[in-house]
Amino acid sequence: MNIAVITISDRASKGEYEDLSGPEIESGLHALLPEAKVTRRIVPDDADRIYATLAECSGADFILTTGGTGISPRDITPEVTQRYCDKELPGIAEALRAESLKETPSAMLSRAYAGMHGNTIVINFPGSVRAVRLCVKVVAPVLEHAMKMRAGEGH
Repeated sequence: MNIAVITISDRASKGEYEDLSGPEIESGLHALLPEAKVTRRIVPDDADRIYATLAECSGADFILTTGGTGISPRDITPEVTQRYCDKELPGIAEALRAESLKETPSAMLSRAYAGMHGNTIVINFPGSVRAVRLCVKVVAPVLEHAMKMRAGEGH
C-alpha cells in the first residue's frame, strides 16, 4: 500500500513553521498499517502547486492531505482536490466530520473533501495534529477494503 501525505501550508513550506501534522499522519499509519509505504511532501496554499503535487503523487494508492480545509481566505485544498478528482467519495468526508464533531464543535467548519482520481483515493484531513490523529484512526481500517473495491474485488 503506497500512501502519499501532502502537507498544505504556506508557513511550513517556507520553513517558518515545523510541519507536525504530516509526520503525525505518517506515524499513525505506520502504527495501524505497518506494511504501508508512506512518502511526504509540503506545499504552500497555492492552487497550481497543490494540483501539480496531487498529479505527481497520482501513482499512490492513497493521497492524504493535511491543511487548508477551513474557512480562511487561503484555505483552498477542498476546491483543488475536487477539481483534481473525477469521482466523489462523500462518505469519507462525512465520517471524518462526524467523528471530529465528537471532539470539537469547530469540526462543523471543516470543508474537507474525498474523491478518486483514476485509481488513487484522495482524502483531505484538517491541519491540526489532534485532528489528523483522529482522522487516521477513522480511515485506516477501511483502506485495505477500499483497495479491494477499487480493484473490483468487492462485487
